[in-house]
Amino acid sequence: MTNFRNSVNYLNRAKKMIPALSQTFSKAPYSYVQGEYPVFLSRGSGSHVYDVDNNKYLDYILGLGPIILGYNYPRVNKAIKEQLKKGISFSMPHYLEVEYSEKISSIIPNAEMVRFAKTGSDAGTAAVRAARAYTKRNNIAYYGGGGVWHDWFTVITSRNQGIPQVLRKMIRKFQYNDIESLKVIFEEWKGEVAAVYMEPMMTEYPKKNFLKQVQNLAHKHGAVLIFDEVITGFRFSLGGAQELLKINSDMAVFGKAVGNGMPLGLITGKRKFMEKFNDVFYSTTYGGETLSLAAGNAVVNEIMEKDVIKYCWNLGEYLMKEFNKLSEELDVKIRMEGLPIRSSIVCRDENNVPSLLLKSLFFQETARRGILFGSGYVLLSFSHSKNDIEKTLAAVKESMKVVKKAVKTNTVKQSLKGKIMKTVMTF
Repeated sequence: MTNFRNSVNYLNRAKKMIPALSQTFSKAPYSYVQGEYPVFLSRGSGSHVYDVDNNKYLDYILGLGPIILGYNYPRVNKAIKEQLKKGISFSMPHYLEVEYSEKISSIIPNAEMVRFAKTGSDAGTAAVRAARAYTKRNNIAYYGGGGVWHDWFTVITSRNQGIPQVLRKMIRKFQYNDIESLKVIFEEWKGEVAAVYMEPMMTEYPKKNFLKQVQNLAHKHGAVLIFDEVITGFRFSLGGAQELLKINSDMAVFGKAVGNGMPLGLITGKRKFMEKFNDVFYSTTYGGETLSLAAGNAVVNEIMEKDVIKYCWNLGEYLMKEFNKLSEELDVKIRMEGLPIRSSIVCRDENNVPSLLLKSLFFQETARRGILFGSGYVLLSFSHSKNDIEKTLAAVKESMKVVKKAVKTNTVKQSLKGKIMKTVMTF
């Protein structure tokens, strides 16, 4: 049985000091199988993390997405250390702001100008503010999986306390690969849509030229097309889904993998929209913080020189193929779905309905075998090796057997020793 003594101690201390137990809901103990997962981590190296009890895990959560190269990655660390000797934040702009902006402009489609943020959420909200200023409209048509945790979006989620409910009237969702659902919004909000804000790609490819149709519709109605590339950027392709799918947005925002763990976000776009930031109030003390810019620069160089993204795609394809092969051989309804670079594990019950209980049991068993999966996506870094994948598949096989036996003997609830995972929010 895994020892979590120090994790439990820190958890008890956190209950007295930290509301929600974490700075990020999705990292908190209730988002995992509490009692069977570590609660507090202490360090990371490559594809592995260690908890405060020195238990070692192969990690497929990767800080919820930022770790594209690996933990404690030498080239990024070196860049941070070298800049640290020169200073972190300054009284005037630092030259790295110019140099890194120029580099970003050269690799991201339509990035004629660049502003920095500390998170993807900040970047998304800044882009929406610029779009509203440019169009002199308020309403937003939205598609995506969440992740922009500011009032304009969060008001439509189950965690909307403290947000003026009037904002709910200014955002409506449409569906991916369903252009009619977007047309309805434009028809009912004629002349009122400031922006179409969307993830250009989540776990499926666009069909029937969907993104081009979205682009045409937005421009026909005078709305700004904003792509949320917080997850797709630097992971699906260096230039994001725009580059992969050969479709340009008016503005695009990036985060997560941009800094390999350092707090860095990007707002990019065509000059006529980005110039609105001359008037829009988007100003932050740490926007030009140099350690993150140095890290971001190192990340770009490493990805370009070592074909990081292709490596992760190929490794993901192998993992997904072999995982689902095991599922078929063992005749269990546990599969990896989505894309090799952004997949999710889905556990279905006898009615073929996704089951959080079964997923919790499966994750309990993989965690016991040293593998960390999260409730969101399965992600890979450049530090994951073929040997890591083989170790994972061996753990998956044994874990699938446990779930199969529990289902067959109707003992799923009894077999789950930890607490069932909780959903962070719904919308």
